[in-house]
Amino acid sequence: MSPTHRPPGLDQAAQPTGLMDLLGVAAVLLDASGRVDMWSPQAEELFGYSGAEAVGQYAAPLLLHPENQDAAITLFAEVMETGRDWAGAFPVRHKDGRTRMVEFRNMRLTDSLGDHYALGLAADRTILRQVERDLALSTRLVTQAPIGLAVLDTELRYLVVNPALASMHGVSESEHVGRAFREVLTGPRFVAAEAAMRQVLRTGSPVIDQHVVGRTLADPENDHAWAVSFYRLEDHHGQTLGIANVVVDVTDRYRAAMQADRAQQRLRLIADGSAGIGTTLEVERTAQELADVLVPGLADMAAVDVLDSVLRTGRTDTGQGPALLRALAVKTAYPTSASRALIQPGHLTTYHADHPAARVLRTRRPLLISHLDGQELTLVASDSAAARLLAEAGVHTDMAVPLIARGQVIGVLGLARARNPVAFDEDDLALACELAAVAALSIDNAVLHQHIRRAAETLQRSLLPRLSPRHPGLEVCARYRPAQAFSEVGGDWYDVIPLDDDRTVLTVGDVMGSGIPAATTMGRLRTATSTLAGLDLDPAQVLTHLDRITQGLDPYIATCVYAVYDPKRARLEAASAGHLPPVLLRPGRAPELLDLPTATPLGVGGVPFEAATVTLRPGDQLVLYTDGLVETREDPIDARLARLVELLGQQQDSTEEMCDLLLEQLRHPAAYDDVALLIARAQPLA
Repeated sequence: MSPTHRPPGLDQAAQPTGLMDLLGVAAVLLDASGRVDMWSPQAEELFGYSGAEAVGQYAAPLLLHPENQDAAITLFAEVMETGRDWAGAFPVRHKDGRTRMVEFRNMRLTDSLGDHYALGLAADRTILRQVERDLALSTRLVTQAPIGLAVLDTELRYLVVNPALASMHGVSESEHVGRAFREVLTGPRFVAAEAAMRQVLRTGSPVIDQHVVGRTLADPENDHAWAVSFYRLEDHHGQTLGIANVVVDVTDRYRAAMQADRAQQRLRLIADGSAGIGTTLEVERTAQELADVLVPGLADMAAVDVLDSVLRTGRTDTGQGPALLRALAVKTAYPTSASRALIQPGHLTTYHADHPAARVLRTRRPLLISHLDGQELTLVASDSAAARLLAEAGVHTDMAVPLIARGQVIGVLGLARARNPVAFDEDDLALACELAAVAALSIDNAVLHQHIRRAAETLQRSLLPRLSPRHPGLEVCARYRPAQAFSEVGGDWYDVIPLDDDRTVLTVGDVMGSGIPAATTMGRLRTATSTLAGLDLDPAQVLTHLDRITQGLDPYIATCVYAVYDPKRARLEAASAGHLPPVLLRPGRAPELLDLPTATPLGVGGVPFEAATVTLRPGDQLVLYTDGLVETREDPIDARLARLVELLGQQQDSTEEMCDLLLEQLRHPAAYDDVALLIARAQPLA
């Protein structure tokens, strides 16, 4: 047969096996008289005689010691006579004189002529026993090992699986055999392990201690973890036989690590909550900070609702019927349809009696729902449409936690999970309660601050004048802007006071401090200023009297610019008590800061005040302001004053437009301080 027409598989069949080579099985054929008729190369190696030396010789005297020859001849005769095989160990004399114990299997053969021959297969007993021992140890090692062991072929089909691995998989040993790896372990988390095994088959580089987490039929409800190692199996010729899989169950270690991670996560959340909740005295922002800390660290979605009565009056009176709550903050960890089921910030809502929020308000106790089914989703949703959205999003666990401050329930925190498959537990509930307590106190403080601030702002605005836009020879515009909600209202004021003979007082001041006391002091100083203006005193004298008055008030000091404009003489006389310099604008010229004589603030005492006089003709403008317009925490005051002068160089059609421009461009976005702004433009007398 030509080489090009070999039967399929001949090349593979021609490859010697490692086991046959290891055993070195020798074949000897004896005729009916006991002479050697055939002698294999392995026989030459086992017994020491070449084929030429052995063929034609009687086997017994050639291979055996005299004392063993009779027994061997008897056994030979029995095999030839009966045709029954004989197997056993026999001492054989090697050509070099040594004695070797050899395992024999003898059998009778009959040729086509009916003549009988004896075929003897022989192997060194020591080698054979070693192989048997190794095989027995290997079998025991595989079957009795507490770790999982498996051998898979090159197509990743199971060939051998030990009981430990079968138990891990929840599939019997016999059901493994012949099935592919991914048929037994179907979860998506085993895809990476399959890819790793194929890589090992391609490269021969083992993979050691790769961690796999997943679920098997042995425990389909819970995650387990394994440390797996893969290495390629080869015969002594280097041909790939398959891959060995060693699996160690490390679930306990994995769960302990997960618990440690959860403990660290809780500590991080508590630390984040302590640092990140209540950074301002703004109610909405504090509620959002609580949601930001909890999502996604603890929950997939969060909602913060506060009793509307608390926001309006500071009291927790819910009245009759369902409590009216205002949504302050909502957050989801990712875009989800469930966000449409949550009440959006700013909206008012009530919840039915069985809703977790309503139950928490009644009982003052947190509520944990570990597993939500379809019926329970209708209880945690505001209506049936919201329940459908929550179901579509996969919401499966829920918590409601009361916001308790100073012994009063002021609102509710709601938390849920959807994409995170782990249900809330008691540890999660305890963590949420701890953070809710921090947030509740901060929210309550912010509500109290807002009420005080509103009262101060109301007082402040009530004390400011209602300006007429026009005075003799002047066009006047003024603005007052309070600080933002997280800062207290200050004591900034402005005033325009008419005097006899068409003269007008222009003044701006700033009481150092904040809140109702500062606003009250401002009102007293403004009243005193108005009274002193009626005495027709010059600006320096007015500031001297105000200084004495301020010293007699509560320990406050104030800055002030007091100016008197006389349109008939086109003259402006001004004095400053530690205030920022006014800006003078003249048509066709660059704006300039007025260099008024330096003086201390009101209330310091002991320093005389001086006035300066400048010409103010029609078209000229005077800009008075408080420090809230220009001061920031980041920039030097000189740079901010330069920016003010630069903006005033942009001519506007009216003082109203100029006021708006300055507030828009100069006031800090955070609005840390009040601003009082007064712009007066000189005009011809009518």
